[in-house]
Order: sequence, then C-alpha cells, then structure tokens
Amino acid sequence: MDEYIKRLITAEHAARQAGKYLIEVLPEKRDIDKKGIINLVTEVDRNSEKLIHEIITGHFPEDGFLAEEGTKSSPDKKGGSEFTWIVDPLDGTTNYAHRLPIFCVSIAIVKKGIPCVGCIYNPVLDECFTAQKEKGAFLNGKPIRVSTTDKLIDSLLATGFPYDIRESDDDNLDNFAMFYKKAQAVRRAGSAALDIAYLACGRFDGFWEFKLSSWDIAAGIVIVEEAGGVVSKFNGEPVDIFKGEILASNGLIHSQMLKILEMTKKQR
Repeated sequence: MDEYIKRLITAEHAARQAGKYLIEVLPEKRDIDKKGIINLVTEVDRNSEKLIHEIITGHFPEDGFLAEEGTKSSPDKKGGSEFTWIVDPLDGTTNYAHRLPIFCVSIAIVKKGIPCVGCIYNPVLDECFTAQKEKGAFLNGKPIRVSTTDKLIDSLLATGFPYDIRESDDDNLDNFAMFYKKAQAVRRAGSAALDIAYLACGRFDGFWEFKLSSWDIAAGIVIVEEAGGVVSKFNGEPVDIFKGEILASNGLIHSQMLKILEMTKKQR
C-alpha cells in the first residue's frame, strides 16, 4: 500500500477516535488552565493529544511528531523516515471550554516541511475532511470542491484574531473592518482548521489569518489545494507553515483579497 495512503488511513482513525473522546467528555466539568490571558488549555486537549500520539506511534514509530500541547519527537533518520505528523488535538479550545459545539481535530503529515496529507475531523457533525497530494479532497469519502464565487462582494469570508490582541497593535482588526465592508459577510467561528476545511467544501469563499501555528493550518492547506483552492501569504508568496500567515481562497477571489490586505497594510 502507498506510504501516503497508509498514513492517511491512520490519520483518519486517530482523528475519529480523538473526536469520539471529545464528544464523550464534553458535558463534564473540567479544569481549565491558561497559556496566556485568553489562550486556554484543558486536560481534554492533553488527553486527546496522548490518544492520537499513541495511535500514530503505534503504526509509524519512525516518523516525527509535533503537537500543540508539547508532545514532540524528530523523525528517525536511521529508519529513513522523511515524515512528521503535525497535530492539533482540539482546535477551538475556548469554544469547547464553553460547550460551544464548534471545534475539531486536525492532523497533517509533512514531508520535508511540505504538507502532503491532511485530515480535519468535526465530531459534532461527524464530518471528516481528508486529502492527499495529487489525489483530491474528500468529505466523508465524497469529493469536494471550493466555491465558484468570483466577486468579493458576493463572498462569505472567515478569519480569527491572535491571542495577543490585548498587547499587540498587529491585531487583524483593520483587515477585518476592511473586508467586512468589501465582502458579503465575515465570520469568526473560533477554529481556524475548521474554517479552512469549510472553505475547501465551498461553505466559505476565503479565509485569512496570521500568528497561527503549524498545527492550525498544515492539514487545511492540503485539503484546500486538493479541492481546487489557492493558498499563499498576504503578499502572494508561498506559505511557510511555521510562520503562521495564511490567505486561502477558492482562487477566483484571491487577487481581490490580496489587494485588500495590501491596501490595509498601506493605511497603517
């Protein structure tokens, strides 16, 4: 079996098992810690990460592993592995902590720093978005494509705000204000990975955000590109998943979104 297919199957299994756990314990009271003023982490994040790590290392012990809550290992070069798993065990922790049912599990596999397999699972709706380089993108096994909206004024966009919004002037509020006036509407749901997955299946037409982590965007990049979308930095250059800046769209409104971001930058 193809090395990508084997890893994609394991990624989906791990994401679904973690998602099942998240749903099972959602009604329970939980301890909540803070990594920052508004950056939350719960024991559920850590338990979900542990579950995923055990599944993945059980199948691919030679691969590297990088996850939001700190689990980390480098690829086994002696074993010849070029793959690293990048995992967000619970994207949308603040939503989850408030029992707002908008969250997901995100698992990506990168080869030499380039995302090649992506899996984003929304356990609330039992929707699993998957993609493999040059093999297409799928939702629960059925092919998906980005939207065909070609005008920004007709577009539904999504974004988010950085955790240091109280300390930094680079807070995305200026971009948000500009896009809100130029697009049909803008949504801020609280899960970047899920926003990108929804873009891939045509629910959103565009997405932008910055100060993100690799586990927020790596899986979504593969899924959007394989669904026919376009991903770049705010200046149109290729995305670096470790830099945290991303503009994703259906491709048809990409240049229009780039112009807005450039316009906002000049007004600062």
